[in-house]
Amino acid sequence: MRNPDLMHATGHGEPRVLRASSITNDRVRNPKGDELGKIQELMIDITSGRIAYAVLAYGGFLGMGDKLFAIPWEALMIASNEREFVLDLDEVVLKNAPGFDKDHWPTTVDTNWMSSVYTHYGYTPYWSQTAEERR
Repeated sequence: MRNPDLMHATGHGEPRVLRASSITNDRVRNPKGDELGKIQELMIDITSGRIAYAVLAYGGFLGMGDKLFAIPWEALMIASNEREFVLDLDEVVLKNAPGFDKDHWPTTVDTNWMSSVYTHYGYTPYWSQTAEERR
């Protein structure tokens, strides 16, 4: 059953606009309530104007030793009653996801890497979706 307090980050439901700076450092948890990390950054596809992915900082302590993960924006749901996001994902899947560290960010010119990220989380990359799938 769909939780009425959650809305997909793509805006399905009520329209919503947020400043990117208001999203960074927001917590991310799974539906069980396990904290998965915090949003560190939003990566924008400058050719389409879409959010390509959110960078999730996981693990570490006080921002040190965090592993970073690219999360498809569509995978995140906004918890409207909290200042946090919900990622319907088991922590084990996240630990096995393609990640990177703060000193070695991926080059997103390579759509093969981004495709592997989307596929890992079970999403079709937005650049290969039909107009109907984007709705």
